[in-house]
Amino acid sequence: MNEKTPAHHFHLDPVDNQRLAVLCGEFNGNLKQIEKHFMVRIMHRGNDFTVVGDEAVGKQTEQAIRELYRRAGEDSELPAASVHLVLQETSNSQASVSRKDTGDVIVTPRVKIRLRNPRQQTYARNVQTHDINFAIGPAGTGKTFLAVACAVEALDRDEVSRIVLVRPAVEAGERLGFLPGDLEQKVDPYLRPLYDALFEMLGFERVERLIDKNIIEIAPLAYMRGRTLNDAMAILDEAQNTTEEQMRMFLTRIGFRSRAIITGDITQTDLPRSQRSGLMHAIEVLDRINGISFNYFEARDVVRHPLVQSIVEAYEQADKQDED
Repeated sequence: MNEKTPAHHFHLDPVDNQRLAVLCGEFNGNLKQIEKHFMVRIMHRGNDFTVVGDEAVGKQTEQAIRELYRRAGEDSELPAASVHLVLQETSNSQASVSRKDTGDVIVTPRVKIRLRNPRQQTYARNVQTHDINFAIGPAGTGKTFLAVACAVEALDRDEVSRIVLVRPAVEAGERLGFLPGDLEQKVDPYLRPLYDALFEMLGFERVERLIDKNIIEIAPLAYMRGRTLNDAMAILDEAQNTTEEQMRMFLTRIGFRSRAIITGDITQTDLPRSQRSGLMHAIEVLDRINGISFNYFEARDVVRHPLVQSIVEAYEQADKQDED
């Protein structure tokens, strides 16, 4: 921070030293968590606070601190998880306004991606206002491409520090040893659509650098077991090919300051007939949980070649006739 960096000042009422101590946390741990989240510097003398950083972020930081101070008057401590939730709520509130101001365009370093229909616009807004998002619908509706675009935009804005892109390799039964080549060559065919989207938005060389630094990670779903994803945007693509256990495993990987997007087409499941799709199960189990959004696309939302929409509609009609 230099002398030209804006400083935002405010005062907390009522004055209460015990409440202030709860707000700050042990060894100012809560204030440090707030600083890291908003990328600012916080100074205070008693209840007089100064936030050094971008002016808009300074006001956002004040909003979060005031809410935490209010809660500190109700509880004897503020756990890190509680602080995290307040920071997420504050950021999401601002993100919703930010998305409205962009004219429904996702901005990535190389291209600006215009949202082409109301469902895409709602989907993009939900990604910024919900920690877990499902995008369900037929091929060609932009589910995966927009998920990657939102992740790249979030990384570019320092909203997250890394991107984790995951796909199940169900076509090979996750028995990748039957495929030729080393591990990267074995899983590459299943991850290629994710690479293609990244190359378009960031460029080949930058993607390679970010992968080398582990800022972007692309991996098969089986490699997520036992991990916790903090400060990340995690995308699970082709989720209709997950089992119930795999879906539960992925969703419980989400950590602090992380968001997840799960995309899939329930009509394109490659699982054995006897095995239920984890995506179908998640729709039934999670649809009433606050903080999770479900975004449904239809054939009319297809944004590829016009024939793709006709093909999807024809298959949907055939499926209905089979059910009858």
